[in-house]
Amino acid sequence: MITDNTPRILVLGGTGKSGSRVATALRRGGLSPAVASRRGPVRFDWADRSTWKPALDGVDAVYVVDSQGPDAPAKVRDFAGAAARAGVRRLVLLSARIWGELGGGRLATEQAVRASGREWTILRPTWFAQDFTELESLASPLDAPGELRLPTGEGREAFVDLEDLADVAVAALTEDAHAGRTYVLSGARSLGFGEAVAEIARATGRPLRFVPVSEDAYRAEFTARGYPDAVADELPAMYRHIREERGATVTDGVREALGRAPRDFAEYVARTDFDAARASVS
Repeated sequence: MITDNTPRILVLGGTGKSGSRVATALRRGGLSPAVASRRGPVRFDWADRSTWKPALDGVDAVYVVDSQGPDAPAKVRDFAGAAARAGVRRLVLLSARIWGELGGGRLATEQAVRASGREWTILRPTWFAQDFTELESLASPLDAPGELRLPTGEGREAFVDLEDLADVAVAALTEDAHAGRTYVLSGARSLGFGEAVAEIARATGRPLRFVPVSEDAYRAEFTARGYPDAVADELPAMYRHIREERGATVTDGVREALGRAPRDFAEYVARTDFDAARASVS
């Protein structure tokens, strides 16, 4: 039941891949989150600071998805300051396991939240199971010729289900026990891309297959499909992380946060309408 004491939660990127699921999970719990994006019910734009203060008005907790740009740490630092001035109590940041493994400037975004003076929780997920239907570069094998061509070799990844991430985010946004915690989130097992594509092939009845390629070949194929060079230059390093199996270890993050095991990749495959999901990113 919603009462006067019910926390008001702001979900940045609330129409996106993770934010929309966090908002849905909050609604299942009887809350009415403020869904924020450039074109969402609550207007929020990392590039337009005039949108920050109105979005934060009366908010108790924020699910933070950063701008993904090189200036993300500075913007998150300034946003955290604005949140503190607005009386926000709690910040929950979507980071990524890959940044924890590779290090570099992206971890400065995490530090900006830790230094905010607010209660904070960091979520570091592996690659998402839903990337196979909602990330264009991975969803493509659902089209002809049915091949997923990536420079990941035989490397494995412990793909996390976005529904688990959303459940952990809701717990962190609404419960006191998660303050000051960094949760490294994974699925129930590690899979190579060949194994993952084979499971999807069995579920859809399509002759899908995974084809390992070199980084140079992938970059050339990716740009030939019309993607910008800047993206094509960044992705091979991310896929190298998988080839080297730096995200292959199954972690206890979901269990630590929720007291239960993470969902298995097979559960995602079983409940997914791959035709409808593919159409949504086409």
